[in-house]
Amino acid sequence: MNETTVTLVGNVATNVEYRETVTGGVARFRFAVSARRWDRERAVWTDGPTSFYTVCAWRSLGVNLAASVSVGEPLVVHGRLRVREEELEGKRKTFVDVDAMAVGHDLTRGTAAFRRTVRQGAAETPVPEGQVPKHSESEPDPWQTPAVTVP
Repeated sequence: MNETTVTLVGNVATNVEYRETVTGGVARFRFAVSARRWDRERAVWTDGPTSFYTVCAWRSLGVNLAASVSVGEPLVVHGRLRVREEELEGKRKTFVDVDAMAVGHDLTRGTAAFRRTVRQGAAETPVPEGQVPKHSESEPDPWQTPAVTVP
């Protein structure tokens, strides 16, 4: 199955709503994306029309998003695009949703301080600031590429 993935750059338009479901937690918010264009006549940048998307983030991404994001903050959202149509009040309406796979602050517009979260089930050993947590020998490091043996 082919999926359409998109990367959107914009601003958080509503508060992040977080709720627990039987399949895990989900965070949801509206995201505003405005095209910026250079106006040659006035020699200034201007905003074009704004598109709004509903962004959903599941499990740990949803938890971290709800704890990290506020209205108005600039984000980069990468995820699967879903377009759906519904009939509301006798009118057919189109909604555009993004199932987020990755979300981060747009660092072209500010700074951020990243704090790694401890995965559930892992030993809750505090990690000194500025250091990377060590993994046990029985648990592979998710950031390491496994060694490949060539015959």
